[in-house]
Amino acid sequence: MIEFSKFADTFLQTVMDVVPIATIIFGFQLAVLRRPVANLPKVILGFFYVILGLSLFLLGLELALFPLGEMMAQQLTAPDFLHQFKISETESLTWSDYYWVYLFAFAIGFSTTIAEPSLIAVAIKANQVSAGSIKVNGLRIAVALGVAIGISLGSYRIVVGDPIHYYIITGYVVVVIQTHFAPKLIIPLAYDSGGVTTSTVTVPLVTALGLGLASTVPGRNPVIDGFGLIAFASLFPIISVMGYAQITQWLNRNSAAEESENAL
Repeated sequence: MIEFSKFADTFLQTVMDVVPIATIIFGFQLAVLRRPVANLPKVILGFFYVILGLSLFLLGLELALFPLGEMMAQQLTAPDFLHQFKISETESLTWSDYYWVYLFAFAIGFSTTIAEPSLIAVAIKANQVSAGSIKVNGLRIAVALGVAIGISLGSYRIVVGDPIHYYIITGYVVVVIQTHFAPKLIIPLAYDSGGVTTSTVTVPLVTALGLGLASTVPGRNPVIDGFGLIAFASLFPIISVMGYAQITQWLNRNSAAEESENAL
């Protein structure tokens, strides 16, 4: 009964959130375009599916993903867990003692991004419009590696307590430099890749990881240090996708040069 009550509250809240979107869409369709909505019963049924799916998803976040992410972060940063890998329990902990946190952040960043539905959709469309020159799995792996590295670096930032703007400014300097040298075909897609990674699967676990770390690491404030991992998850895929394109371009040039030499 408690879970049903939570679902009912979430469902009603989702209806309130979706109503403005539906109002704008139907309003423009009927008042501006002045055309009837095609397949109205299917559209209404689709809106119901959206509301139901969002309600179940939000309830799942509250009951599973957020608690699980925070629990994992707290367990990985617990003093008794970290001290078992040190020779003496009296030794103070340093940033290098949190290597299991960095490995977990890398693994969770890579796996959630690979499973991200929005990234799969973008990769398929990119493959279609590029006539196969952009590989679906190649793009997905490049983006996932960027997210994994970004979240690992963001976790390191939380552990050591560095200001976040140092990392973000440095990252965007790298992005600007890469933009000048990367193939023009990949640049817009690389920038979009930073956005599609921060969606339904990645954001809840990453946010929970950041808050869990900041709540457990001594001297950290969840409000100041707990957030910001999403920024790393958005920035580093841009770098990794352009890097993937640059490496592919370099390999193709070397291959073409070798073929030319063999032909001579």
